[in-house]
Parts: sequence; C-alpha cells; structure tokens
Amino acid sequence: MGIASIKGQTNSISGKVSSNGEVLPFVNVYLKKTKQGTSTNENGFFELKNIPNGTYTIVASSIGYKFKSKKITLIGNQKIVKNFNLKVNDALEEIVISGTLRPVTKSNSPVPVEVYSKTFFRKNPTPSIFESLQNVNGVRPQLNCSVCNTGDIHINGLEGAYTFVLIDGMPIVSGLSTVYGLTGIPQALIERVEIVKGPASTLYGSEAVGGIINVITKKPANAPLLSTDTFVSSWGEVNLDVGLRYNASKKVQGLLGLNYFNFQNRIDNNNDNFTDLTLQNRISIFNKVNIERKSNKVFTIAGRYVYEDRWGGEMDWGKEFRGGNQIYGESIYTNRWETFGTYELPTSENLSFQFSANGHYQDSFYGETSYDAEQLIGFGQLVYNKQLGKKHDLLLGAAYRYTFYDDNTFATLNENGVNNSPSIIHLPGVFAQDEISLSNRKKLLLGVRWDNNSIHGNIFSPRVNYKWNSRDNSNIVRLSAGNGFRVANVFTEDHAALTGART
Repeated sequence: MGIASIKGQTNSISGKVSSNGEVLPFVNVYLKKTKQGTSTNENGFFELKNIPNGTYTIVASSIGYKFKSKKITLIGNQKIVKNFNLKVNDALEEIVISGTLRPVTKSNSPVPVEVYSKTFFRKNPTPSIFESLQNVNGVRPQLNCSVCNTGDIHINGLEGAYTFVLIDGMPIVSGLSTVYGLTGIPQALIERVEIVKGPASTLYGSEAVGGIINVITKKPANAPLLSTDTFVSSWGEVNLDVGLRYNASKKVQGLLGLNYFNFQNRIDNNNDNFTDLTLQNRISIFNKVNIERKSNKVFTIAGRYVYEDRWGGEMDWGKEFRGGNQIYGESIYTNRWETFGTYELPTSENLSFQFSANGHYQDSFYGETSYDAEQLIGFGQLVYNKQLGKKHDLLLGAAYRYTFYDDNTFATLNENGVNNSPSIIHLPGVFAQDEISLSNRKKLLLGVRWDNNSIHGNIFSPRVNYKWNSRDNSNIVRLSAGNGFRVANVFTEDHAALTGART
C-alpha cells in the first residue's frame, strides 16, 4: 500500500514569481505546514513535484517583499500553474540613528534623515567620500584653494565650519573635520552615510549648525573577508581601498581598512605656470574592533591614522624650494590620528558611554610663510535612554569636550603679544530630549541643551520637531525649529589669513 501511495503522488505546482513586471530569483516557495518547498531560479520559475492529494496553502516569500499565499486543492494527477506578483515591503526600510541618537525607521523619525548606501558611492566613483557628496542635493564640497587643495563641505549654503562630521555616530570634532574626517576613509568599509540638514546642536553641540554627516562603517560580522576597490582617472589619479575582516579571538572581531591615494602628474592646461591640480600622496589606516560580551552589550572601539603630503604651485617647484621665495609653492605635511568607541554599561538600564579623540599635526609652508600647528581634542558623553509608558521616549545625556590648540602664529600669543600661549577650551554640557507619540501618525520631539564654554560662557540650544504621516505612509510632513552654535576655531578658518589678501 505504501508503494502504491507514493506512485499515486503525481500532482505538481509550477509558476513564476515577479514584482512590477520583473522576475524575482531565489524566492522561497513552499507548502505551509509541510516539508515541501523550493526556490525560484534565475528566471523566477519554480516547480513542486510529487504532492499528495489534499488542500494546501502555497506561500511565496522573499526579504524586502510582502509574502503572498494561495489555497490550492489537489485531486488526481493535476499539474497546476500559479504565478505570484509580490509587492515591496515598505516596513523593511532603513534604520537611522543620526536624527535622534537612537535607532528608528526612516519614516518614523521626526527628524528628516537622508540615507546614501554603499551602492550609491559605487555608482559615483571618486577618490574619497568628500568628493562623492557633490552628488547629494544641498551638500556641496567646495575647494577653497586650487593651489593647496584646502576645502570644506557646505550644507544649505553654510560654510564648512558649520558642518558636523561623525563616524559611527561619534563626533570627529575638529576644525578640519569636513576635510580630514571624510578623506582617507576606505570606501570598501562604508555601509552607508546619513545626512541631516539643519541645526542639530541640541544633540551634538558645537558646529552642528548647517547639518551633520554621519559615516557608518560595516560591522565586522557583516563585512566580507576581503574587499578591494580601485580608482584611476585619466589625469593620473590612483586610489586603492582594501578591507579585511579578521578574528583576533572567539569574542573579538576586527575590520582592517587601508586607503592609498596618489597623484603626481604636473598639469597646466591653462598655461599660467601653476599646477591645475594639487599633487598628493596620502595613506590612511583604519581598524575597528567589536568585542562580544556575555550580556550582549555593545563594546566597539576604532582608530584611524592619516598621513598626507600635498603641494601645489609653480610647475618647476621642488622640495628643495620649500620655505623659500625663489619659486612659489604651497606644501602641507599632515599627521592625524583618531580613536572613537561605544561601551554600553553593564546595568539593567539603557546606559552607554561614547568617546572620541583626535590629534592633528600640520607642518606647512605657503611660499616662505610657515604654519606649524598642533590640535588635540578629547570628547566623551554618557547617554541614557528610557521608555516611559507607551508615549514617551526619553533621552538624557552629559558631555565634555577638551580642546588644545597651538601654532607658530600671532593667534596663540598672549595678551602682550610676546609669549606663546596655547588655547585650551573646556566645554561641558547636558542635554535632554523627549520623543512623544501623540498618536500612531503624529510625533512631537522636544529637546534642550545647555553648554558652558570656558571662554564664551553659557550657551542654550532648544529644539522642536513635529511629524505627521498619512495612513499608508505615502505622505509625510515634518516641521522643525531650533538653533545651533559653533565655537570659533583657528584651524577652521583655513589658511586664508596666511595666503589670502587679508591682514
């Protein structure tokens, strides 16, 4: 009887799975509450064979699409064709963190956040993220000096000093962050970039006036074992990105990245005897480590080192003329290190400590004018997140920033203008934020921050955001109000005081 029963199971179901007219490969197709299933091939075709008589529910499912099911009754030797048209699942959208300092879906964020994936940057290849952002509406990388290649990023028309740069949510607080914070990051390690346009000083403090740029790198567990990316331009620019995932131990996973950029081709197409493009030689090393803990709490730490030698000037300039006035040239040597990380405290509450630090050393000559500068910045903040009932999501934080700056110009002379007096600034602050769910379709975000600058005194930053969305999420309206602030930084003001027509 068993053999006869098996021979009688000749029913079959076949068909194609598509979405908006395009076939979908590798979609799971199975009979619910049975062990029979398959997946579509490259042409979206599937077939289930040897199905016993009976009534079944056939299901087609794939990540990113809403699953679809149909009931089928099989009697005798039937061959049934069933096609599926799957709809995109809007619920599986990007998770953003830059707007509110906590993970939230993009459509639910009361703060508008733009997300640009790694695919976006692959389609627009450039030597660094700095140049790639020129393809983003409202964000404009600007070259302030065609000789020495000093630049910054403008958001909504504001100067680069008003743009705040983060890596993995950690501020790279520095006067030159929009240049060096985005230069030399191996693009092979970047998961996505989040951009918030408008003031965000309530959460991030100084510099977050025009907006923020948050570069989020891949998690070591999700990164490929080895990835490479090369870029060569017709002008002779060479860029190499290498990413490597490794396991230091069972509980320690790492991500190592290397970026190398070189351009040594002297070009003068306008025949003014000056280089049209600054010659550069840059190397950057990035290492990120994730440590697994028994409590499943987050502990990640990363570091980066950048060395750059760049120059521009008269076509016959050479290193032997550096610092002289015989042949004009602008030469900049840069050494920069950064470290940042997040540690969730071993408590029952959602409490985490975030930190970052960087050192920037610049040895440069603009003709015979020397500019030697050193900047050290340390930053730390404690963040507490608490859900109060069903309507309130409270965020509390305390932050502290230390800034040391010294150079060989009049900017760091004492009041008498005689002795050198490095600038030291302390900037403690506290902030609070409450995200209120007025209903399923309405959210209100209230925030406030207080900082005390050791030179400028107290600074107050309020913030209000409101979001409304339609029932099907097809229409979203966001309103925001608030202010931002920044503390003047000598590094931020570029080199115009040394090379421009200023006194």
